[in-house]
Amino acid sequence: MQFSEGKLAYLQPGQVRIKVHAAGVNGPDIKQRMGAYPPPESASPILGLEVAGVIIAVADDVLQWQVGDPVCALVPGGGYAEAVNTFAAHCLPIPNGWSFIQAAGLPETFFTVWGNVFMRAGLKAGETVLVHGGSGGIGSTAIQLASQLGAKVFATSGSEEKRQFCLSQGASFALNYHEESFVEPILTLTDNVGVNVVVDIAGGDFINENLKVLAMDGRMVSIAMQRGPKATVDIFRIMAKRIVWTGSTLRPQSVAAKAKIASELRQHVWPLLDAGKLNIAIDKVFLFDEVVAAHQHMESGLHKGKIILNISN
Repeated sequence: MQFSEGKLAYLQPGQVRIKVHAAGVNGPDIKQRMGAYPPPESASPILGLEVAGVIIAVADDVLQWQVGDPVCALVPGGGYAEAVNTFAAHCLPIPNGWSFIQAAGLPETFFTVWGNVFMRAGLKAGETVLVHGGSGGIGSTAIQLASQLGAKVFATSGSEEKRQFCLSQGASFALNYHEESFVEPILTLTDNVGVNVVVDIAGGDFINENLKVLAMDGRMVSIAMQRGPKATVDIFRIMAKRIVWTGSTLRPQSVAAKAKIASELRQHVWPLLDAGKLNIAIDKVFLFDEVVAAHQHMESGLHKGKIILNISN
């Protein structure tokens, strides 16, 4: 990674320009840096998918935002910069009492969790959900949102410290998958019924184990593949239990699809943030010129919650 100066593209219809105060660091940033997650053709090659800052310009057709508005936003790339262009429909207000540092950790994780766990998997109040990787940014957000919206949450993580962290985020039960299989404990906790939803960031050898703990008509949503992109799948178990297996990646989705997620977040989730009923777990904040250290910290796997770059300092 290296710093360089450049000019921003002209604003397209429906876009705003944000002076970036802080940016979130996410797994796709690491993969893009390594050449394993190329940006879409129309996107900036600069890293960074979520920011918080102040709007400094708006396209002529943008009516919902004005210059000077503080926002956090999902961006198509280019978040590791002093300014970035993004779509107005992908911006959300900074929650009451939140700093730019805090708000920068919201968009990528909340868009991902809401779009997958609630829109695709259809998790509802009163249901049960198993969240793998509960100590990461995605996992901790999923735990908080699911528990706050009335679901019972179980979680897995990779250490005792991370297991305790999952419990602090709202999980009713958490285990260290390095020490024990999650299958028997989850089935015991659900009286052998299984869970309604599995939020899977593991892939690989976890897939068939997930199928074992899903209830009849259960749903599994795949968000990442930390244990590998391939699995030998017990198809009969999917058929016998009428399991629906879905998943998505956020970045390639259309402007309209991401705008719909933003609209639902503003309606269902932002009031909870404003009321202080949800928060975001921030593991560590790095200065902009410490971006290499920030990536190294994420790659270490030791973080619990979000990693943030302080751009404006």
